Amino acid sequence: MDAARWNRRALWLIATTMTYNVVEAGVALTAGILARSIALVGFGLDSVIELVAGTAVLRRVALARAGGDPERLEAYEHRVHRLVGVTFVLLALYVTAQAGWQLWRAAEPHESVAGIVLACASLLIMPGIAWGKLKAAAALGSPALRAEARETLACSYLSFTLLLGLALNAALGWWWADPVAALCMVPWLVKEGAENIKGIGCCAEGDAHHA
Repeated sequence: MDAARWNRRALWLIATTMTYNVVEAGVALTAGILARSIALVGFGLDSVIELVAGTAVLRRVALARAGGDPERLEAYEHRVHRLVGVTFVLLALYVTAQAGWQLWRAAEPHESVAGIVLACASLLIMPGIAWGKLKAAAALGSPALRAEARETLACSYLSFTLLLGLALNAALGWWWADPVAALCMVPWLVKEGAENIKGIGCCAEGDAHHA
């Protein structure tokens, strides 16, 4: 497969991820609010952040393909990374505070069938999309796409954590499993936030034409 076809496939995979993130965020936030589940709300907000990041990646690729100024492209990317990074850190603080408060008050969340179905779907779908992005990234030699793929793969971890918390609450009545599952997301949120603020994973100028 030539570079042009790999490039089209990569863009299709990013667009598919963004479309799914819209659905994921809508379902997770709605179900989370109704069930008073901090794990679901945190998962939904993470999907919103990833949607913003994905939009930025697509815009950067479009600007690069249109022959945008290299220095402006790099400045744009660094601004986006910092913004996304700060948002991840704020989300980590929010989840920590809300989950801690829920544990302190022993506030029991409701069962959420919609949340369980969503977690299962994400756990099945995201690894396949990530694998496709990793193949495209290897073929194109694109660090930007490889970073995007790793982020998609990390969603599988969040999906598993969410599913475990929701399932334990629904099956065994372990209400505390929901806030604990939310707290298990925090290390990943902090890691993503720190790396984006520092600019780790930003692609070099030459990679912008391959992403």
